[in-house]
Amino acid sequence: MMTTILLLMFLSFCIGTGAWLFFMYAVKKGEFDDIEAAKYRMLDDDDDDGPPTPSTNPQ
Repeated sequence: MMTTILLLMFLSFCIGTGAWLFFMYAVKKGEFDDIEAAKYRMLDDDDDDGPPTPSTNPQ
């Protein structure tokens, strides 16, 4: 009984440490830099994405 409890405690510690390390890796890679920008990106006025205008240089 005691070995099972110690084994479960060790396994939960390993899983928790792995989750924490994965989270720290994601933070260092910049996954959580600006989570608010994505929902406002569609409201930006991008004039560069419009159709191309004809040039005034006839050839």
